[in-house]
Amino acid sequence: MNERPKVLVVYYTQTGQLKRIIDHVLAPLNGHVDVTYEQLVPVRPFPFPWGKQEFYDTMPETVQGTPRGIEPLKVDVNTHFDLVLLAYQPWFLSPSQPTAAFLQSEAAARLLKGKPVITLLGSRNMWLNAQEKVKGYLHKAGAQLVGNIVLVDKSPNLVSLITILRWAFKGKKEATRFLPQAGVQENEILTSGRFATPIGSALSAKKWDDLHPQLLSLNSVELLPNLVLLENNGIKAFRFWAKFISAKGGPGAASRQGRVSMYRGLLLVGIFVLTPITLISSLIRLNLKRSELEREVEYYKGIGLR
Repeated sequence: MNERPKVLVVYYTQTGQLKRIIDHVLAPLNGHVDVTYEQLVPVRPFPFPWGKQEFYDTMPETVQGTPRGIEPLKVDVNTHFDLVLLAYQPWFLSPSQPTAAFLQSEAAARLLKGKPVITLLGSRNMWLNAQEKVKGYLHKAGAQLVGNIVLVDKSPNLVSLITILRWAFKGKKEATRFLPQAGVQENEILTSGRFATPIGSALSAKKWDDLHPQLLSLNSVELLPNLVLLENNGIKAFRFWAKFISAKGGPGAASRQGRVSMYRGLLLVGIFVLTPITLISSLIRLNLKRSELEREVEYYKGIGLR
């Protein structure tokens, strides 16, 4: 009698939304695969809801890839798994600190070497740079990225910014008279089980080359060209501010709080100003350099690493 395929799910969530996404994606595979869940636990937990200053003070180390440590994993790193599902959220256009801490660890190197990996993101809307960093970590670990699934908040950019900040700082996710519910739309979560069929087939056949194209045919990754430009501009600014702030000390240092406050004040102004400008510039660029921007979109929708 053949053993059922073994799947390891590694994830970190503050709100529980990502765990719901994982559960819905894997639900059709219940009874057909054995799933082990590994929830990443920071040594010093991040708060939720967040205090505003601590939230923005978390940016430099997140962007620079110097995360807060995590507790030792519960899973035996020598256990065989047929597939690893890495579920994470982007923070400041980078993988969340617990995710980055895991991917930089010796335990991850042993767990991921030679393993097929599917990344599963629950995101506001900007995830490109975070995924590029994750691709790099996986490549260094000797893992094989075989698929990517991205569930995003499909509200307009500025609307989703307002709702996510309200959720992050006040813990209020529900819709209001003027604003939709924060986070990934409920229908997107409820229908994410559609990805289980190609995942199950690839697991059974131990063949991964066709998995990501099959996932894409089910709209596993949708990407608007203007978000490519918006995020490329955003990560450059984040890297500047990360270096500027961290030059004054480590996380929480009193000596850097003035710079954190300066960044905090300018960020929202910059987003509200840049979003319409970038939308216009992307339309212009799409007309002038359509093939170049379309290639960028196709690259980010894929699983290859430059």
